[in-house]
Amino acid sequence: MDTPSVADHGALHWRLQTEADGVAWLIIDKANAAVNSLSREVMEELDAILTTLTRTPPKALIVTSAKNGFIAGADIKGFVGLASPDQAYQMIRQGQHVIDKLAALRCVTVAAINGFALGGGLEVALACRYRVAADDPSVTLGFPEVQLGVHPGLGGTVRAVQLAGPIAAMDLMLTGRNVRPKQALQMNLVDRLAPAAELHAVARQVALNPPALKTPSLKDRLLNLGLVRPILAGQMRSQVARRVRPDHYPAPYKLIELWQEYGASGERAYEAEARSMAHLLCTPTSRNLVRVFFLQERLKSTGKGAGEPIKHVHVIGAGVMGGDIASWCAARGLSVTLQDREEKFVAPALERARKFFEKRYPDQAKRDEVLGRLKADVAGEGVPRADLVIEAIFENLEAKRELYARIEPQLKPNAVLATNTSSIVLEQLAEKLAQPERLVGLHFFNPVARMPLVEVIQAQNTDPKQVQAGLGFARQIDKLAIPCRSAPGFLVNRVLMPYLSEAVRAAQEGIPLALIDRAAEEFGMPMGPIELADVVGLDVVMSVGKVFFATGTDVPPVLATPFSQKKFGKKTGEGFYVWQNDKPVKPPYTGQSAPDDLQDRLLLPLINEAVAVLRQRIVEDPDLIDAGVIFGAGFAPFRGGPLQYARDRGIDAVIARLQELQSVHGDRFAPDEGWELLR
Repeated sequence: MDTPSVADHGALHWRLQTEADGVAWLIIDKANAAVNSLSREVMEELDAILTTLTRTPPKALIVTSAKNGFIAGADIKGFVGLASPDQAYQMIRQGQHVIDKLAALRCVTVAAINGFALGGGLEVALACRYRVAADDPSVTLGFPEVQLGVHPGLGGTVRAVQLAGPIAAMDLMLTGRNVRPKQALQMNLVDRLAPAAELHAVARQVALNPPALKTPSLKDRLLNLGLVRPILAGQMRSQVARRVRPDHYPAPYKLIELWQEYGASGERAYEAEARSMAHLLCTPTSRNLVRVFFLQERLKSTGKGAGEPIKHVHVIGAGVMGGDIASWCAARGLSVTLQDREEKFVAPALERARKFFEKRYPDQAKRDEVLGRLKADVAGEGVPRADLVIEAIFENLEAKRELYARIEPQLKPNAVLATNTSSIVLEQLAEKLAQPERLVGLHFFNPVARMPLVEVIQAQNTDPKQVQAGLGFARQIDKLAIPCRSAPGFLVNRVLMPYLSEAVRAAQEGIPLALIDRAAEEFGMPMGPIELADVVGLDVVMSVGKVFFATGTDVPPVLATPFSQKKFGKKTGEGFYVWQNDKPVKPPYTGQSAPDDLQDRLLLPLINEAVAVLRQRIVEDPDLIDAGVIFGAGFAPFRGGPLQYARDRGIDAVIARLQELQSVHGDRFAPDEGWELLR
């Protein structure tokens, strides 16, 4: 603190400093942690301090953080290993009682928010009488708990509605989105904004001269009435149902039930919040989403310490993938040159980049700065100065080899040469390189801006330093990296192809396309396999599918026909579906129902192939396989990944079902030899 304190009571995670005029500062600085989170130890210390302050309250109390950020939320590790809802309830209720002590202090309390205040961190702030936030881009407030299959549990479902009103507060909790300081001020989540350098001074001013407390608007009071809540809750359920099903993601529906029944009012609302969250914490959905959270954290640590960061990237191939890789790299702060045969092929990519930057950056100066980092380079002048060259031309072995022959002599000695191939093994691509060990795969997914995964591919003789450089680059541009060994289809396309090819076979049998998609969506996939094929591109599906279809005549006509007509899906406006305004037009299937085994026909081959990937050690362990298929293929996160789903369903049960399908539909359903590895 800038002002000397006359008393300083230290603890491991909290510091209580009291000034001569009676203003106390309660500062969280979680030991041995980069960010503040609410672990059991942190909450126990806070409880002890608040007990003391309850007996002898200061003139005012300001809660703030010594780190670059307020509080990131609960320590997720505390969610793991809870034996029962009763045990979870006791833990949550204890946490509520601690926060209640803060809310009940007989003095002015102010939260000085200097960075992210998320989940439990925001709930701590809401328990203070006033909140002052730094007016800075680093400050975000929100309730992301729904992404872990739960809802706020430290009083947030009550206090957020009381402050922001039911519409704004419920939207914040149901979506898990974050808001910036100005929006938080408009919502009544904060009372005052301050320049970052003046945050403590303004918080102190509020503490010593507290303004009148804001009261709910007449509109919010009316919307919270018992007669109105059921109507509004029904509308909320309808909106949520457009995104998720209650049997897949129960948390948002439980949150609506809480508000409808209790109206965010009274002690019973807090107790019901604790009961509801305790139940949700022990559901398979929450356990799997927490597992996915830790898988994501593991991937974020991949590539750390990879050496010098990449500064200049040269991308060859300005098609959809190459152009979007280039624009993403520019958005992440890198200098980028983009090459293709003629300027007319680069121009559309630059126009897409401009539109992407317009959506991403409201500030014109920022847009100009980012766009200025992306340059057209038909002559390839960026190759000799690039730290990384990414080849993203069409899937043709000879064309790629010819390109490498031209650019390899121009590369800096320590430059990384990478390919974005989706189907060709690296050993073939590197065969004629003077230094084949320098080639690494960086397989991005479409659309680049939305898909978080990059497969980092190594051949048998790839230099480990190049692999580390690839992993480090992926993290540098905020992607999740999965290391894979070179093999047809790598990980994601390898497991997707049996899924997509089975969908094509089902379509050839006459099952309506939309009905096939619906079977997968009911399992929890974000889109069905037919729609996915259109999004990926039927040209890409055919290219990768050569591994799965022995000859051209094995390709079902339902796929071969649109491919021959160059109807490649979303990118051309028509594939299996006609696309309008970026959405597929799906023909109705009135009166028809899917075969009973369709869902298993689609999903079990994908899972069986994931087992084959594990057996062949294309990816090292089951957790990484699950992570890759979730973040690269959109496998239903609430199921925890394909291999976790198989464990939950029962290994023996899955094998038996594959054998049943094999007897009916053929040997493509034969269980892989690797299932024993999961026992």
